[in-house]
This record gives sequence, structure tokens and C-alpha cells, in this order.
Amino acid sequence: MTGFAARQGAALGYEWTWDIRSVNGKGFDLRLRLPEVEGLETAVRSAVAQVAARGNITLNLRLARSEQAEGLRLSTSGLTAVLGAVAQIEAAAREQGLTLAPSRASDLLTLRGVIEQGPPALEDPAALRAALLTDLEALLTDFSAMRAAEGGEIGAVIGAQIDRIATLTEEAQAAAEARRPEVATALRANLARVMEGAPGADPQRIAQELAMLAVKADVAEELDRLRAHVTAARTLLADPAPVGRKYEFLTQEFVREANTLCSKSGSERLTAIGLDLKHVIDQMREQIQNVE
Repeated sequence: MTGFAARQGAALGYEWTWDIRSVNGKGFDLRLRLPEVEGLETAVRSAVAQVAARGNITLNLRLARSEQAEGLRLSTSGLTAVLGAVAQIEAAAREQGLTLAPSRASDLLTLRGVIEQGPPALEDPAALRAALLTDLEALLTDFSAMRAAEGGEIGAVIGAQIDRIATLTEEAQAAAEARRPEVATALRANLARVMEGAPGADPQRIAQELAMLAVKADVAEELDRLRAHVTAARTLLADPAPVGRKYEFLTQEFVREANTLCSKSGSERLTAIGLDLKHVIDQMREQIQNVE
């Protein structure tokens, strides 16, 4: 199923934007574009796998330093190094009998390395990862809601198609019953022609061959299987678990029975019903490509 969601957040001197989208696919293909944050990719893959089992899914995270975090700050390591150097200089001057003017804080601030500009270094990657994953959870909730809404609409379409298949199956049953007298008459006529054309033929053997032809023309088994498939399709439609691949297999079985029905029809009415069945099944198969 298709779906899209986006979400923005900010914390710990960072700003970010999540977005996720999916399109139909036979399998599950997850593509991630994530910044380097320790442990993030593993957690993201696990979270997405819990809400999606099928489709081509792309998830992006754009992470940047927050402008509000930019500014001047004192570097303790730089200040320590500068103070150590000043102390060494003053000690050397005393050894030479020189007296230096007292150092002022404003003088030290101008030295390289004492003052840093920009956002502070991230001291706790786990905290940032936790903040990102909290927003990811909300993102996936929105994403799942959109997919569920589409799934409900697709389910209604498939449900109507299943009902149509059930109706056509019963129409095929009625057409098959209506042609029984014609089939019996045709078999008797065939038997009479064979006996006239081959007087020495074994009547019992000929009767067996014609009986086999009658069995081959019988569509009762195909209709029974179509009814069973309809029941299975309705059961899958009500199942909250991912059923897309099961549905694909079931549509193959629908197609097989519809093809056999057409090949054994023996009447225009039954052939027309079989063609209608194939058309509806093909439409249902296209919709099932969108089902997880």
C-alpha cells in the first residue's frame, strides 16, 4: 500500500526532519538515508519492520545543528593550555629579573583556542538517539494510519469483487444445470452415430468412452472449488495480519478454475459466465498488488 508521513523535531542543539513513503511492491524493501548516530539504523529498521511487511519503503532523516545553539563559549581545555603557557612565561621572566604586567582576562580571551564558536559537542549520543526515535514512533503512527485508511478502501473494493465472483459462480451452477438435458441428448446421439458407423464395436467400450467424456464435461468440481476459494478469500479479507502473498496465491487458484470452466463449458451461456469470472478475478488480482 502507498503511504506518506513527515515530522519535525528539535532537541540537544539539533533540528531534524523525518519523512517516510511507500509504494506497492511484492516484497519488503526498506531504504534508509540516515546520519551517523550510534545505534540509530538498527533501531529504525526494527521499528519499521513492526509496522510494515510489504512494499518499497524509503525513510529519510535530515539532521542539522540548531541555529539557536550557535554562539560563543569558553573552551576549558584551551584556557588551561593558555594559563599554563602564561605561567611558564612569567616564571622565565622572573629568572631574568624582569617584571611583567599582570595578565588580564580580556587579553586571554583574544588568544586562539580559548573561545570557541558554534554548537557544543554532543556529549551523549544516546540522548539524541532517544529523542530521534521518539519522533520516529509518532511518524510511524501517522504512516500506518494513512496505509490503514487506504487498506480499508481497497478492502471494500476487493470485498465487492469477491461477492461478484460468488454471484457468477451460482450463475454458472444454474447454467450447468440447464445444459444437462442437452449434454445427455448429445451423448446419446454420439453413441448412436458410433454404433451405426462401427457395427462391430464393443457397445460397453463405447459407453465407457462416452461416460468419460461426460465426466470431463462436468463442471461441478470447478464450481465447488470456486465456492471454497470465495470462502477463503473472505476469511483473508477479515484477517488483520499481512495477507497479500496468500491472496496472490489464491487468485492463481481462482484463475485456474475459471480457465477450466471455460474449457469445459459446452454452452455459450456458461462460456460467457466463465469469461466474466476471469475478468473480475483479473481486476481483483490488480487490487491485491496493493495489499500488504
